[in-house]
Amino acid sequence: MECGPVLPDSLVLEIFLRLPHDAVLRAGLTCRQWLAVSRDEFLWRELFYSYYRIPRLVPRHPAAVSWYREFKRLFDCIPCVEVQTLREHTDQVLHLAFSHRGHRFSSCSKDCTVKLWDTERPDGNISLVHSSSMRQFNWGYTQFSQFNADDSLLLVSGVYLGPHHSSSGEIAVISLENYTLLSRVRNKPYDVFGCWLNETHLISGNLHWIGNMTSCSVLWLNKAFQDIESENVNVVKRLFKIQNINASTIRTVMVAHCRRHDNPDLLLDYEAQSQARRQKGQHHHQPLLFDLATSGSEEEEEQEEEEECQRGARSHGLPSPRLPQPTMSGLEHVIHSRKNVGQKELEIETQVAQLMGRAYTKPPDPSLTEPSESGEEDKTYLLFTTGSLTYSPHQIGIKRIRPEQMTTSGPVLGEERSSDEFFDSLDHVIDIHGHIIGMGLSPDHRYLYVNSRAWPAGCVISDPMSPPPIAEEIDLHVIDLKSLREERRSLRAHRAFTPNDECFFIFLDVSRDFVASGAEDKHGYIWDRHYNICLARLAHDDVVNSVAFSPADQELLLSASDDSTIKVWRSPRMIRLAQASARPPRPRSLLPSWLSRSKNSCINGKP
Repeated sequence: MECGPVLPDSLVLEIFLRLPHDAVLRAGLTCRQWLAVSRDEFLWRELFYSYYRIPRLVPRHPAAVSWYREFKRLFDCIPCVEVQTLREHTDQVLHLAFSHRGHRFSSCSKDCTVKLWDTERPDGNISLVHSSSMRQFNWGYTQFSQFNADDSLLLVSGVYLGPHHSSSGEIAVISLENYTLLSRVRNKPYDVFGCWLNETHLISGNLHWIGNMTSCSVLWLNKAFQDIESENVNVVKRLFKIQNINASTIRTVMVAHCRRHDNPDLLLDYEAQSQARRQKGQHHHQPLLFDLATSGSEEEEEQEEEEECQRGARSHGLPSPRLPQPTMSGLEHVIHSRKNVGQKELEIETQVAQLMGRAYTKPPDPSLTEPSESGEEDKTYLLFTTGSLTYSPHQIGIKRIRPEQMTTSGPVLGEERSSDEFFDSLDHVIDIHGHIIGMGLSPDHRYLYVNSRAWPAGCVISDPMSPPPIAEEIDLHVIDLKSLREERRSLRAHRAFTPNDECFFIFLDVSRDFVASGAEDKHGYIWDRHYNICLARLAHDDVVNSVAFSPADQELLLSASDDSTIKVWRSPRMIRLAQASARPPRPRSLLPSWLSRSKNSCINGKP
């Protein structure tokens, strides 16, 4: 149908600018003139900024070809439609992890099982492939899992209920070829989690108390299994020994490989803000998860480590621990010690520990912020949460792992360490000024995303055991691991309600274009990485602990909750494609099918 020459294009455009986007699309079906105007780039630029409430200074996504298509991408390609609910777990589901190929994923739960799932069934549904219970090894529950680089091994981390009900952790390595258990490694404290360094080696932790509020964290490199032909080769090696003060400990270790820092999937380049803060020295880095491996002499090595730490402490005037360490978790140790020790003595201990640390710590690695000689970034960083003012994790520590450290061969238990280098220093520290409750790397390892609950502005911590109150709002910080600076403003929409001493980890995940996180408000959330806007809320019946994007398709997302379910979310576009392939072809409608998506599509975080 053709319209008469009644209205000029400029007037039609002015009318369309005052209509919502769906009305513009419907009006475009009236005649050829209106159809042409309804595809005008200026029109869709205005609709884009107003509908998504994006500041005008934010440019269009560098890969976008038009404003119309970019509007459609954010409207149609977000995995916000629930297509399946998995109910095989019988208790809270704590963590989800995809394989690198995206063909499998694993889940950990308070029911003490780790389950493997298949995502490549012809009907598009996800099915359970294997389930392993860890109760036979005296585990309380499984809390974290990670596939190695070639998807042949699965690292599973859990809370181990050892003698005297101590809350240490353990890591298990499972073969994905026949689901056999290859090794188990002690991990203390359990919230170190553990992670892979490469295909065959993983990182774990150990903790030794050398005072009432002072401790020593040791990070270990472990071989996932011992080959028969190499039974005389080391399977465990100490990476770093780091001093902790004021009841803090190292937790949540992760590894970042920086090979693609100069060629990221998406460059978040707020150049003006970066230049303004270049001299402020507030650097950021991305964490990496480590796990601890065991050998036949693990107990002897742990005892040697503890004796070495205590000898160093006594030689420098630091009080010896007053409690039997194997029976205490970190926080319990400090609380119990304070009942018998005065505040003045604790302050003196901290001062002595700081003096000892300055005098007997290796200098930091200056190469962390120096460019590689070849001009290409090819560094490996160890990332972890830590602290210096209180027991709650409020800092991100960064250590560079050198190539010669990526194998268990060589000196064991720090034989290369000189007498005046008792501790390893952190190469870089980023203070988040709040309680860190989650971290995740972008697929290219260029950016680190950090969930935190902020402290009040200007607060002063006088007692390490009384950290400041934390906000209910969760801030999602973005840290550039190349410049070691925070990029842009924090993302915000999700909330948490537990106090400092009950805070738990909320796992987030990052895809090429999106970042997602769980929350305590019974929802998962999805943001666009380029525009910094919340695009969707994913409803559960209880706390959402973990989310995971498929590395093969970012329009597939999983969420895990305390309601004991795993929900599968796909984008409206993928659902239409699946439905179209399952039915006979029919004449194509003139009206774009994405317009038929319902108004409750959760755009901009609205339910």
